[in-house]
Amino acid sequence: MISDKKKISLVLGSGGARGLAHIGVIQVLEEQGYEISSISGSSMGALIGGIYAAGKLDIFSEWVCALDRMAVLRLLDVSFSGTAIFKGERIINTLRDLIGSQNIEDLPISFTAVATDLEESKEVWLSSGPLCDAIRASIAFPTIFSAFPYKGKTLVDGGLLNPVPIAPTLRDLTDMTIAVSLSGNAKVVLEDLPTVENNPEQRNKYHQKVIDFIDGLQRKENGKEEDAGFFDIISKSIDVMQSTIANFKLAAYKPDILIEIPKDVCSIYEFERANELIEVGRREATARLYEFDRSS
Repeated sequence: MISDKKKISLVLGSGGARGLAHIGVIQVLEEQGYEISSISGSSMGALIGGIYAAGKLDIFSEWVCALDRMAVLRLLDVSFSGTAIFKGERIINTLRDLIGSQNIEDLPISFTAVATDLEESKEVWLSSGPLCDAIRASIAFPTIFSAFPYKGKTLVDGGLLNPVPIAPTLRDLTDMTIAVSLSGNAKVVLEDLPTVENNPEQRNKYHQKVIDFIDGLQRKENGKEEDAGFFDIISKSIDVMQSTIANFKLAAYKPDILIEIPKDVCSIYEFERANELIEVGRREATARLYEFDRSS
């Protein structure tokens, strides 16, 4: 426990469902007396960071912890455009219902969502305008969610170029920077949980088709362990890419404290494991802050 309240810049990294661990990290930071004065985030880091900056993290946490696999699938609106599997609009509309329509510049905490300009191949820092638009742009991972058109730009997931966006916080007038990477060294943290089963009679035909579609993409083919499903390949490819880029970014911009969430804690799409992932975030944050307090 720190004795004096310190103002911090909090950097929240990208990594799909592992980003739910950010909730646990934030909870521990608040409990230990840190004052989060500014936030920068990519992808899920932008989503969790933006919700916290809007003062709605408790509402979101309660909602996401109640999701089971069927509820997660209901949030997926299949795209027929040919450019991505899902449109992503249903998720953002649900988020807007939870947190309201707010502009970033009106938030009580400074916030920057990082996206990628697909045409210019460069980062875009979104620190003004509609919060939900900024989040939508930052989570638009190619092939999974449709790109987001914004002020003449085509924006996609910020984690493609900057999975741990420390640079947007460098001018913050805070005491220290704490970064959370979702690409930490692999280690067993959670035991595999049984798949949540739902009553087939409660599923309508559309939802069943989505479930069959997802299961088909995930399923091993021909009984061979090396033949991973579509989502497994995407998940592992994203992890490899983001881990490499994150290492370079962290070498260039070193935070005062780095909290790392193990990359094998779950796959990028296991959002139904919110309770466990939040606990992982709490555990890793508590351990790292304890180490920092002992060394300072």
